[in-house]
Amino acid sequence: MNEQPAATKHGLAAGLSPTRADWTIDQGWKNYTPQEHATWKTLFERQTALLPQLACREFVEGMRALPLSAEAIPEFAALNEVLKPRTGWQIVAVPGLVPDEVFFDHLANRRFPSGNFIRSADQLDYLQEPDVFHDVFGHVPMLMHPVMADFIQLYGEAGLRAQRIGKLTELARVYWYTVEFGLVKEKVQGEAGVEDALRIYGAGIASSFTESVFSVQSPSPHRIGFDLERVMRTNYRIDDFQECYFVLDSLDDLLALARIDFDPIYERLKSGSNYAPEDVLASDTVFQRGDGSYVRAQALAAA
Repeated sequence: MNEQPAATKHGLAAGLSPTRADWTIDQGWKNYTPQEHATWKTLFERQTALLPQLACREFVEGMRALPLSAEAIPEFAALNEVLKPRTGWQIVAVPGLVPDEVFFDHLANRRFPSGNFIRSADQLDYLQEPDVFHDVFGHVPMLMHPVMADFIQLYGEAGLRAQRIGKLTELARVYWYTVEFGLVKEKVQGEAGVEDALRIYGAGIASSFTESVFSVQSPSPHRIGFDLERVMRTNYRIDDFQECYFVLDSLDDLLALARIDFDPIYERLKSGSNYAPEDVLASDTVFQRGDGSYVRAQALAAA
């Protein structure tokens, strides 16, 4: 089963009380154990071997430009020395899930909140709460790209407003199907010449060994062209692989959609249907209609 981070850091971290109003904490890098560094090493080595063939160029370039290595969990200060001059972003440590308004405020001010803990060795492929591997390895390479850097800041601003007007559910679907589980078309050299391929840019996929392969190679899920209102009407899976992935024509599309006036869309969303993850509509641009084989196999296994 894959890692499943939250679409946004909704809710309070269980049993934790903030000592700072913005919920930030010291990373506590010296407190990591050899076993925790070894877990990072396992996760890092298998993803860096896999992603150059599956992730978009921008992710791979960002990954290689950052001071990341297999030997140890990275220090946020060292990452920020590279990240902040590039796009103005910085990583701040938090103890886990934080309230909505704290999360959105950090994003709106180009601070990416990262859990400072790492999963245990028996949770390599499944984790309910985002950890330092998901947050740093999954997200930070794309924050090196100016379009994603601008998009996530604008998303933070939109999130603060959506919270005030009660539209977080619809807006969270945009984050889920882009920042966390987005695919993008990319020109690659194939056997017959240059061709379109689908590549990973979403952090929830990029930080998961099993979903990295599933998202672009499995016959099971649908892969559908991104349409903003369609995405905002589409529910998602939080406990397993996605049944549908939405595909951008270009990463530049993120900036265009972030600058859209959401108010008319929110108004239209008051009526009409919401869609299940497995739905395919007549109006969809379908890159691949999935055969649902994974979902059927899971159902049989549970029967």
